Amino acid sequence: MTQTDDILVIGGGVAGLSAAAALAASAKVRVLEAEEQIGVHSSGRSATMFHYALGDALIRALTLASRAFFDQPPEAFGDTPIGRRMAVLVHAREDELVALDALEAEIAPFAELDRLDQGAIAALCPLLRVGDDGAVAAIADMNGLRIDQHALLQGYWRTMRSAGAELTTGARVSGIARDGGSWCVTTTAGERFSAPILVNAAGAWADQVALLAGVRRVGLRPLRRTIITFDAPAGTDLDHLPFAKTVGDDLYFAPESGRLFASPMDEGDSEPCDSQPEEYDIALAAFRMEERTHVTVKAIHSRWAGLRSFTPDRHPAVGFASDAENFFWLAGQGGAGLQTSPAMAAIVASLIVGGDWPVAAVAADRLSPGRFLRQPA
Repeated sequence: MTQTDDILVIGGGVAGLSAAAALAASAKVRVLEAEEQIGVHSSGRSATMFHYALGDALIRALTLASRAFFDQPPEAFGDTPIGRRMAVLVHAREDELVALDALEAEIAPFAELDRLDQGAIAALCPLLRVGDDGAVAAIADMNGLRIDQHALLQGYWRTMRSAGAELTTGARVSGIARDGGSWCVTTTAGERFSAPILVNAAGAWADQVALLAGVRRVGLRPLRRTIITFDAPAGTDLDHLPFAKTVGDDLYFAPESGRLFASPMDEGDSEPCDSQPEEYDIALAAFRMEERTHVTVKAIHSRWAGLRSFTPDRHPAVGFASDAENFFWLAGQGGAGLQTSPAMAAIVASLIVGGDWPVAAVAADRLSPGRFLRQPA
């Protein structure tokens, strides 16, 4: 028997769930998730920060457009906060000051920043090395947020469910065909689903989904990122530490469940998979932590890796495919999927069911997957 809906969404990460929540008020929506639970891969393995040191002006505009959602979530999200205030500190050594000045100028239109000297850096983040062997200047956004990704995903799920949308887990897609004006999706378990519109929110697997549907790929590149956790020095006030990041893509760290977490900000090429950390990147995270801070990483408590998927220009691909009827791309969010999900979901709804364009600072053609048709497949 074939289940019939108005819109099928492939992917139960933050992209797919947020889109379904936005669409469900206007259409009968079903989300198909390959795993047995939502947010298993990239959405559940993020650093979970809301900040403007990520990406470029387009990503920052999407982030800014999403901020009100995090400050005042919809009623369906309940009373559990989906974000808590955490300062964001971007620091620089003497030879990195030009890069810090440039980043400050780029972020300034989106967030209020404080410029910090060595004393102010040490006061905000006592773990950092300052002076000759460390940071000499920094910028700080005291209004940053640490996102609770579990609360965010559950809130989107409750929103879509309350509007009548369905979530089918354990639904790994094995076949996609166009038949009589509808997309027909078959899973490895033999289940069949059908809808006129198919939304491809499959994360690192989005190009594979396109190939199953006979749609030209956008050229996604899944990149592995590693995170480790370890004990903080005795007496560290974890409650008031910031999310601290080098001005270049070398290291970030922050408090994590009574410990510290750190990432060497690696971008290792990977096939779509259940990503696992590599020993070199684990060691690199510990080395860079010790190089930039006063912390000695005596033992690693836990380690994990997630895939951040990018299009060739590192901007998301959002919109209908130009080479297939009613095949909608929602892919390539990179590391910004959580923090931009409210704006992205509103964009998806605008493009599929109509309504006002929600982000004036980002034109639809800058997100359109059609921009990749001029590039080699």
